Amino acid sequence: MGKWRWEGLDKNGKKAAGVLDASSEKEARKLLRAQGLRAKTLTPPSFLEFDITEWMIEKGLAKPFGPKELCSFTKQLSIMVGAGIPIMQCLEIQYKAESNLVLKRAVKEIHREVGEGKSIAEAMSGQNGFSRLYCNLVKAGEAGGILDGILQKLAIHMDRQEKTKSQIKSAMTYPAIVTIVGIGVIWAMMVFVVPQFVGMLLDTGQEVPGVTQFVIDTSDFLGEYSLTALPILFVLFFLLNAYIKTPSGKVVFDNIMMRLPLLGGIIIKGNLATFSRTLATMLGAGVSLIDSLEICIETIDNGVIARDITDVKKKVVEGKTLTEPLAKIEYFPEMVSQMVRVGEQTGNIDQMLEKVADVFEEEVNALVEGMTKLIEPLIIVVLGGIIATILVAMYLPMFMSAGGAE
Repeated sequence: MGKWRWEGLDKNGKKAAGVLDASSEKEARKLLRAQGLRAKTLTPPSFLEFDITEWMIEKGLAKPFGPKELCSFTKQLSIMVGAGIPIMQCLEIQYKAESNLVLKRAVKEIHREVGEGKSIAEAMSGQNGFSRLYCNLVKAGEAGGILDGILQKLAIHMDRQEKTKSQIKSAMTYPAIVTIVGIGVIWAMMVFVVPQFVGMLLDTGQEVPGVTQFVIDTSDFLGEYSLTALPILFVLFFLLNAYIKTPSGKVVFDNIMMRLPLLGGIIIKGNLATFSRTLATMLGAGVSLIDSLEICIETIDNGVIARDITDVKKKVVEGKTLTEPLAKIEYFPEMVSQMVRVGEQTGNIDQMLEKVADVFEEEVNALVEGMTKLIEPLIIVVLGGIIATILVAMYLPMFMSAGGAE
């Protein structure tokens, strides 16, 4: 993007001149034609007018904004709107203060489109990074005149959602890293350390115990085929990852993950917490139940749970209450179904779902803490046991030889 100077004729055929923002000559001419202007000369922006920010964004060098940046933006916008500052001025302040280049440009575009007559929700929906949930809630806030309150709810919702996601990721990441490091250490011992003992054992001429022979055979196999197996494993990992990204593959993978001890409970309750809080936020903003469920399906990262909530939505469309299909989902606690039923009967379903989300988040916290305490010593014992077995297997013939010599 840059400032192009043009000279030509206006709608009435009179001489005119001006400046406009465009990324190329073709785009500049297109924009002028859309305004009924005809350019005779177009002067490209000079080097001094070069917009480094736009160039970095277009080349993909700028860091995209995530939930953390969007949450901060939402909190600040909520405070300013609640203080009675006009929305255009709020966006100007946000633009000047924003450090993330991609979000900065998005705020600039939103400001421009709102100035042209679009609603805030419409302007946001045209920018990457603003989800359908976000835009629908902003739309509801604009319509009800409670934009500051909705933005505040959105900020709280995103903050809690990210906290739950980070807890699930940390629960999955820690054991994975420790296991990978442990496997690497065992592989290094088998490939580099064990062969050093083999020559010593052969020199003794003593019969090798079974456990020692097994370790030696495993070491020989790894030493001979590791380099061959590495690209094969890489290809298999690539194919598996590609399969998981397909709709059917994601359902299969998520189904397996949900059945794992401890980790499965964290995944289920974490996703149900996200579903409950999202649905509560949408219903509290006045969005219809059907639309709220549809948006919830988009926000759920688990293929199995998303599929089951899709079935729930179909049943609700057919005229059933929310409680009936939810009660049929085997991993959905009965106590939660009863709370939703009470919410439907009293007309406070959004408040009940908030309480349900709080319950799930507390359970996730407890499960993550328990898993971390359990899995750390378990991994240490297993990896330590394997390493100890290797060492004992190598030294056992020496001990036997020494005992025989006596």
